[in-house]
Amino acid sequence: MELLEGQFSADESARLCRHYRYAAERGMRIMAGWIALTPELSAKLLLGRHVWDNAQHADAWGKRLPELRAHAQESAPANQAFVALMDALEAPEAPDQTVERLAGVYRVLKPHLLSVYEQHLVRANPVYEPPTCRILSRCIEDERRHVVAGETIIRHLAVSSEVQARAGAWQSQLQGLLEAAGGVTGQGLPPAVGLPTSPSAPVSDDAREFIRLERAQTRWPIPEDLEGAIRALGDALVSADESTLAGFLIAPMDTVAMAALKAGRFASHRAVAFVKLGRHRIVKYRLEGGGGAVTLNARWEQGAEGWRVGAVDVVKIEQTQPA
Repeated sequence: MELLEGQFSADESARLCRHYRYAAERGMRIMAGWIALTPELSAKLLLGRHVWDNAQHADAWGKRLPELRAHAQESAPANQAFVALMDALEAPEAPDQTVERLAGVYRVLKPHLLSVYEQHLVRANPVYEPPTCRILSRCIEDERRHVVAGETIIRHLAVSSEVQARAGAWQSQLQGLLEAAGGVTGQGLPPAVGLPTSPSAPVSDDAREFIRLERAQTRWPIPEDLEGAIRALGDALVSADESTLAGFLIAPMDTVAMAALKAGRFASHRAVAFVKLGRHRIVKYRLEGGGGAVTLNARWEQGAEGWRVGAVDVVKIEQTQPA
């Protein structure tokens, strides 16, 4: 009776369901907690959309358990090493660690779950395990879409080599923890599965649409003749060259701001806020580099010589912690 033979007993299937539910439930809680910590709209939308899917996965695995003579809605990690992986994955909480957060979920955890689900589906018996197969098929479809969408947002945000390197280093660290745990089942890592390069998704779940919405939010009403000056000042702030900066400033920059620029070893800049206050335009800059990050407010005003900066104030300094 080969059709009734299978590789998973009821107890073994229940054990796997509890492990899968742990990963889905813990991942859901982690991503939900990150939404408020994440400044980028595209990443917020991504996490919010996928939290809901993860909740559905956890619920489906939990409802399957009573059918396998086990308690409903129970989660259990395979071992403490997998708990340690999830603890580490949750750790990046700083506003400038969005790429690390996404890399952990979309380059480590979800690709692994996708591979495990695919392997399980191949090995499951289609005659007496159709409920498990249906849940696996749903999870596979969602995780495949999630991984592609997550990678799209990561590439959108990781525009500098420094941020790309950070994401890669964090991915490698988590991958090592995943391997040490033996994966979500504790029984080793299956081969990785291929992913489509051009995802097909509804607008409500399309990462490219999330990026378009984010860009629409950052099109501030900046005068055309000020846009170039804002970019040029950002370049000068990154270089921390006092003579170049002097060409933009009405008065010399204060010593605190200048010291922060020189200490930061910054590699990139971006404008993160813009507001009109009377005749002034306040531009908030974020500079990032190997030494950390700094947030500055520059007060622009227009005069006979064009747009110049009346003051540069340090809002926040974030220093990189040594490894």
